[in-house]
Amino acid sequence: MKADLEANKQNAIAYYRTAYEGNPRKAVQQYVGEQYIQHNPLVGDGKESFIEYFERMTSEYPQKSIDFIRAVAQGDLVALHTHQVWPGGEQYVTMDFFRFDDNGKIVEHWDCIQEIPEITKNGNSMY
Repeated sequence: MKADLEANKQNAIAYYRTAYEGNPRKAVQQYVGEQYIQHNPLVGDGKESFIEYFERMTSEYPQKSIDFIRAVAQGDLVALHTHQVWPGGEQYVTMDFFRFDDNGKIVEHWDCIQEIPEITKNGNSMY
């Protein structure tokens, strides 16, 4: 089955937004396949570990926000480039990669995060 790249991009955004804004269980139920492989070393493998992590983040940091800057899809992968603002004013740029199964469900995740510096040597933004 050929991947629906646009649907996968929209589903990756909806998945992340739903979890990030406080409903990770709903996100997993709607967008995750039979398995869920996690590569972030701060989060356990599997669906329940993901849910527990985001429930804790929602409880500890209820005022965090996220903006989706861009989404790129190729084959069974989607990359999201985001801007996050956390309580206290910390700002982060993130890159999240999601692998989709043949049913259009997320089954694997990688990410990296970097705090946005106040000064850049090149004068360019992180976006």
